Amino acid sequence: MLRHTLLNAWGVFMRRKMFTAINLLCIVLTLTVLMVVTALLEHAFHPRGVEGKSARFLQVFTLNAEGPHTTINSPLGYRIIEKYLQPMRSVEMVAVSGLPQTVSVYQGERVSKLQMRLTDAAYWKVLDFRVLAGRVLDADDVAQGRLNAVINASTAKRLFGGATAPGQRLSVGGRSFTVVGVVADEIHVNAYADLWVPLTSAPSSDYRTQFSGEFTALLLARHADDLPLIVQEVAAISATIVHDDPKKIRSTHLWADSKIDLFARNLIGNNASADSGAATLVILIAVAMLLFMLLPALNLVNLNMGRIMERRAEIGVRKAFGATSAQLVRQLIVENLLLCGVGGLLGLVGARLALWWIEGAQLIPYLAVDIDLAVFGWGMLLTLIFGLLSGVIPAWKMARLDPVHALKGAA
Repeated sequence: MLRHTLLNAWGVFMRRKMFTAINLLCIVLTLTVLMVVTALLEHAFHPRGVEGKSARFLQVFTLNAEGPHTTINSPLGYRIIEKYLQPMRSVEMVAVSGLPQTVSVYQGERVSKLQMRLTDAAYWKVLDFRVLAGRVLDADDVAQGRLNAVINASTAKRLFGGATAPGQRLSVGGRSFTVVGVVADEIHVNAYADLWVPLTSAPSSDYRTQFSGEFTALLLARHADDLPLIVQEVAAISATIVHDDPKKIRSTHLWADSKIDLFARNLIGNNASADSGAATLVILIAVAMLLFMLLPALNLVNLNMGRIMERRAEIGVRKAFGATSAQLVRQLIVENLLLCGVGGLLGLVGARLALWWIEGAQLIPYLAVDIDLAVFGWGMLLTLIFGLLSGVIPAWKMARLDPVHALKGAA
């Protein structure tokens, strides 16, 4: 039965090749865009490589503090991390990372604008950078406040060309740093930078006393099952934080967020509640993707309706010889799913080509996205949804055709 249905579908497709080509092009373009978006979302929410441990680390990014006349929503000050988070018992380690800041790097008369990040030694253990040359920063670099730096591959090429970067010197803010290592380019939110230096190499130690500032904390769990305990401990810790002026700031909240929670909290702006808004974000993304599929699906519905009208004599004959409405509906849906399946596979190829183009054009700096099994699975699910959206209405319409009217050429 299945073989007969597939052969019949193939015959229908080949009967009107131009019609089939237009349908297929519409499907491929739609699914290519959706799969590119899916790959980017998978890359952001479930990263591999440098943030491969993201399944067992949480991030404390935002400090929310309120008083009678004051509200603070900002990244953490180093004092909060050192005094309240680093002594935590439910974690394997706590890493400190500054937010990327733009600095000027001088080489003679040449000036380069780079993104620099301050880090501690634990940062290089939580994140799995791919070291291309030399080494990363270690505990001694941080403890001694050494003017050592790690740069990424693009910066090494830009500043030193074909020369070996480790051992070279950089002038940053009037101070000379020695390059000790080169790592692969990264776009992930916690790893993105051109240049990394020890946080203790900052020209001033004022950062140590700041309540709010430009730092974020990465909390690495021993096991993924420990993440709920970490969330609870961070919530309990936030209730114990005391501001320098208790009359000005009376309550402080910290949230330990996963990757999707972090994106949701920053996009939706829900910093005053334990609920990051991740569920809302997922719903909004799903609705947006369905709405994007709706217009081309309606176009395909119209095209499929036209195909049905051309085949009404065939449908009338089959109904007259006992074909049930369920059999006819199944036939059209299988035809549509088969066409969408071919379009989905071509869409995967198109998505891979589109991502290569985006990476090569540097539209998103340092982007490197793979089409893995997860993206393939989501792509096939989108294909199935698209096939059903565009096939159910024409199939229902076909099932309602009266065989006598169909044989006479009337719908």
